[in-house]
Amino acid sequence: MARAARVLALARAAERAAGPGPGRARLVLLPPGSGARPGPRGARGEPAEGGGWAGTENAAVEPGRAAPEGGGPGRWRQEPGRPADGWREVVAAAAAALQAGGLVAVPTDTVYGVACLAQDSAAVRSIYSLKGRNGAKPLAICLGDVERLYRYCHVNVPDELLRDLLPGPVTLVLERSEELNKDLNPFTSLVGVRIPDHPFMRDLAQACPGPLALTSANISSQGSTLTVLEFQDLWPQLSLVIDGGPIGDIQSPECRLGSTVVDLSVSGKFSIIRPGCALTPTVEILKKKYGLIPESS
Repeated sequence: MARAARVLALARAAERAAGPGPGRARLVLLPPGSGARPGPRGARGEPAEGGGWAGTENAAVEPGRAAPEGGGPGRWRQEPGRPADGWREVVAAAAAALQAGGLVAVPTDTVYGVACLAQDSAAVRSIYSLKGRNGAKPLAICLGDVERLYRYCHVNVPDELLRDLLPGPVTLVLERSEELNKDLNPFTSLVGVRIPDHPFMRDLAQACPGPLALTSANISSQGSTLTVLEFQDLWPQLSLVIDGGPIGDIQSPECRLGSTVVDLSVSGKFSIIRPGCALTPTVEILKKKYGLIPESS
């Protein structure tokens, strides 16, 4: 019953946000049983919330594949549930939307985010417009695995350190390489790198030809979001909204902290840029295991 109520709320919200006519965002529910969905602090092994796969060309949701009935808005028929490969279909749909220059809302291991192709300058500008964000505030990139990090960053820490922190709820700030789009954060030689501990995000990043630009799904200066309904005002400007269910406890302020951002660009030192949700374990790894010194000291 809870799942059905959520689906109905999403369908109604989609129509309120999109309105009639073209340009409505597709809303897609991640399928059930498609791998663990991490908790708000990157905890591993937690079960994913059940759900179906849904999405029509113009936005609406139901378990399984939903389609408009009689052409009228808000009327949906349920079809048999999607098979296990529904997960691959959602990844493919999101990758296609990104490669077409679109913005896609995605679940991560911390909060909901909005992604685009980092190498697509027009899409990067669209993210700044969506957020109402100062162009001098940098965007992080999102990758599917540690191996790809070496293409876009100059790394001066041990590979083992990277793998101790990634995938996880941490953003590592490193020197950017010449491979990265020069229109992405042109005011800095650094770039933040995310590899979320979330199977959908890693699959999506691996399905794309280059890194994703990733930011939180909210207007700048507003709070982070843990459900897709919390950022429904942004839906009309998105190509696709991937609903992975609530991320953690929506009543807990700690679940809205976002990733811990740590600067590792200076050899032998680290600097915490944002404490985030994983500060204590991150600092412990950096200091005790690898002997890095806080830059302030």
